[in-house]
Amino acid sequence: MNADFVPSRPGAVASSIRKQILGIALKSGGCYLAQACSSAEIVEALYTRILKLGPSAGLWDAIPFPGVPGPENMDYPRGSAYHGLPAADKDRFFVSCCHYASVIYCALAAIGRLNPSALEKFNVDGWNMEMIGAEHSPGFENTAGSLGQTVSIAAGTAHARRLKGETGRVYCLMGDGELQEGQTWECVQAAGYYHLDNFIMVIDANGQQVEGAVADQMTLEPLAERFQAFGAACAECDGHSIDAVTRACLETEHSGKPLAVICRTRGTTGVPPLEKKWPYLHFVRIAPEERAEFQAVFDAMEGGGAV
Repeated sequence: MNADFVPSRPGAVASSIRKQILGIALKSGGCYLAQACSSAEIVEALYTRILKLGPSAGLWDAIPFPGVPGPENMDYPRGSAYHGLPAADKDRFFVSCCHYASVIYCALAAIGRLNPSALEKFNVDGWNMEMIGAEHSPGFENTAGSLGQTVSIAAGTAHARRLKGETGRVYCLMGDGELQEGQTWECVQAAGYYHLDNFIMVIDANGQQVEGAVADQMTLEPLAERFQAFGAACAECDGHSIDAVTRACLETEHSGKPLAVICRTRGTTGVPPLEKKWPYLHFVRIAPEERAEFQAVFDAMEGGGAV
């Protein structure tokens, strides 16, 4: 567990994530809300029970970002600093699903690594709180996404750490839709070949992607058997149980093998009106005629008061 934060109660961070991102959706008319609903407990488990991180070295407030790094701005603050400075005995956390950026920002704010007021700059042009996470975004090691090959960067980092004798592990948060990318399986195969048991992939298996249900686009199941065939150990769990996610990550035997933790989730959890939109939940837009229903859910979370 992080030495600098203990949640007031189990689920407090997850509840904060859902409430904050539903609030963003109500203010802006839409955002990646379903990803917050599916991953909130996973992210709470990672930040409060699983990851061994040093004190944040990131800036407390949101900061202006001048643009893609060039000769004039190569010294911009790195998003990974919010997880602490690199240390041999500390973990590294990569976020492959870059559209989960708001989830990561809200989690960092909830555990005291980022000023909650920084969320006011979410998706505002010229600031580092971008909707799609990149290496300058709080909590992000690299410009992410499956096409950014984050999982391969994370596995390569785990391999380098093993060669250097470092004891810290490398975690990579992923979505199930990106498992359709071929390079993902090349990475798993290589991680298995090199016996990278310091490498843990945590998959938010919410069954949805841009075009709708994952199963309607390209069949992935049985996921556990697939990971095992490529040389990884695998555990499946209820992704909405913080205890189950924690046990799967920390107690699954995977000596000599990378570990894939498949967290089964639903992208409507905690926000019932989203059920009407399933499975087209990749980017949720709240139409004017839907606002009252979503507002009622937020008010119940907040204890009253409009956004």
